[in-house]
Amino acid sequence: MGETGVIGVAEENVLIQAGDCSVSFLPQLGGKIASIRFKGHELLQAPINPLAPRTRTMSFDAGDASGWDECLPSVASCSVETAGGVASVPDHGDLWRVVWTPVSSATASAAFRGECFSLPLTLERAASLTATESGWRLKLDYKVTNTGSSPTPWSWAAHPLFTAEAGDTIVLPDSIHELRLEGSGGGRLGSGGDPVEWPIATLVNGSRTDLRVAQAPESGIGDKLFAGPLTAAENWCSLERPKAGVRIRVGFDPAATPYLGLWICYGGWPGGQGPQQTCVALEPATAPVDSLAVTGPWSRTLAPGESFAWPMIVDLEPIQVVN
Repeated sequence: MGETGVIGVAEENVLIQAGDCSVSFLPQLGGKIASIRFKGHELLQAPINPLAPRTRTMSFDAGDASGWDECLPSVASCSVETAGGVASVPDHGDLWRVVWTPVSSATASAAFRGECFSLPLTLERAASLTATESGWRLKLDYKVTNTGSSPTPWSWAAHPLFTAEAGDTIVLPDSIHELRLEGSGGGRLGSGGDPVEWPIATLVNGSRTDLRVAQAPESGIGDKLFAGPLTAAENWCSLERPKAGVRIRVGFDPAATPYLGLWICYGGWPGGQGPQQTCVALEPATAPVDSLAVTGPWSRTLAPGESFAWPMIVDLEPIQVVN
């Protein structure tokens, strides 16, 4: 393989590969990044249900709930008043449910386009994988466009579900000391909207926990938190996986995406008797809330024909393997 990458196209997937790192996409299934492999280790959450076509109304946990999807125009299901009428946005948005269109491909890159149905929005995502001095870099360039005839609200969050195991470590910039709670399984961290100390948080039962450290699946933890608005110096976060020998470092531009969602799930979702997620999602976002219907200074609207573009980077850096 060349150091800059080789791309292969099969009927239902697109593969970019550079050395010991590869990334695969499923255009037929919401443009999903289905796999990021690093030196033989799969870095994304495995499907909790079989990969299969989605409907416009199914809940996210009724699907495979794996890999990396794009949440647009909302993460949470909601009804939104717009100039064009009331829009009903489904769970985790539109784009994970629809077939994406390949836009271009080359030896080291691939680009796709997904079209929303609840609101007149189109998302383009271009990806490239390259070798760096310290590992590999997956670079993503996004552009959302209002294809309608009236102003349209929107909110975006990346949804990369990085698989995790007990002892892995989440690292945020030292300047971040408090997060906002969106939701907590069993209410262990409190109620939505509550402030949560980082990294050592107080649980509702009065005990303390280190949110940086991943727990075993038996812990049943499932918490969603937000940091931000972030400064230019707070443009990164990482997940260190010593048993896999990798540091996953996510970079973003706070001027464009000023918030960071943090989903920590160690066997705590979706509940029931079936397989559960065990992952950490590091989610650059345009808003500090999951619902487009919750408005604030973060709220965004695109005029007819207007576009907005932003970047995201995932650096994969080898670290010493710990057995």
